[in-house]
Amino acid sequence: MALINYLARIQFDFGAIALLGEELAALGVRRPLIVTDAGLAASPILERAKAALAPGMTAALFTGTPMNPTERAVKAALAQYQGEGCDGVVALGGGSPIDLMKAVALLASQGGALDEYLVTKGGMARIKPLAVPTLAIPTTAGSGAEVGRASVVILETGRKSVLGSLFLIPKTVICDPELVLGLPAWLSAATGMDAITHCVETYLSPTVNPPAAALGMDALARAAAWIERSTADGADRQGRWEMMMAALMAGMTFQKGLGAVHALTMPLGELGLHHGQANAILLPAVLRYNADHVGTKYDDLRRVLGLPTGTDLARWTADLNARLVIPSGLGALKLDRAQIPAMAALALPDNASRTNPRPPTQEGYEEILRQSW
Repeated sequence: MALINYLARIQFDFGAIALLGEELAALGVRRPLIVTDAGLAASPILERAKAALAPGMTAALFTGTPMNPTERAVKAALAQYQGEGCDGVVALGGGSPIDLMKAVALLASQGGALDEYLVTKGGMARIKPLAVPTLAIPTTAGSGAEVGRASVVILETGRKSVLGSLFLIPKTVICDPELVLGLPAWLSAATGMDAITHCVETYLSPTVNPPAAALGMDALARAAAWIERSTADGADRQGRWEMMMAALMAGMTFQKGLGAVHALTMPLGELGLHHGQANAILLPAVLRYNADHVGTKYDDLRRVLGLPTGTDLARWTADLNARLVIPSGLGALKLDRAQIPAMAALALPDNASRTNPRPPTQEGYEEILRQSW
């Protein structure tokens, strides 16, 4: 096993899920609430997690996580946490159960309403160290939410909003590549492109954080080298290991900030789009938008990717999307072009806009969306 202490305690290797009981005991948890979704609840993965609990541990189970977490689901899970006498929360799944877990742990620790803790309302300063221990077990390789400081939730107003604090990073993470063996090709591609987008956007962010930048570049090299092989063969153990490590490392770079792609995927997520697919579709146009505002960083990206000098990164990304059978554009997802101005306006105040290398404008965002159609 590789034990990594960076932002969180991380157990990483094939079979690591067997350590769940031991790690919960170290956190002082005896009655966890396992937060997952309906698909995973019907899978052998959940049974493996339950079987790994230590003697004397019992788990409550919340299976109502939607594809994009909602405030309603957070409230339902919180009520179950409190009603069943739980003392910790385990997230089993992709970014959605992990983000929902963070929000549940926050409200269980501090009370109040999610609206009080939004980044856009200065809520980061209101979040204190959580009294509720959290443990994340990712079952996709892409979101990086297992080491991310954000929880993205669609509020009852319909707005997709961000809670953010270093205190939201799960205390412990179990990364077991066996859990992503056999992941469907479309989901492997979408989550893998999510990880690649994280690497690119954080590296291009003007925020100064060399350790995060270095992690992002290593993760980008891994993901680019392995994404096609792991997508084509869901049973490829080395490919799954490499993509899970790339996703983890990409999540570790979030402290450097994201950019225009993620600002735009916030309103797109409100329309029900898969986050990774939306990222992949938008990335080529955002690379074109930022091209004259990044200094020599595109040369750095080409070098890490093993591309010839002068390679068009936007074209390279679009070609990779095509090979992975990512939808060709937002239009292929049946969106209405009339929504472009509204989506651009919603993206402008997003926190990720502040760390885009080229300051975004309403017109700029509209053009990115048109190019991504």
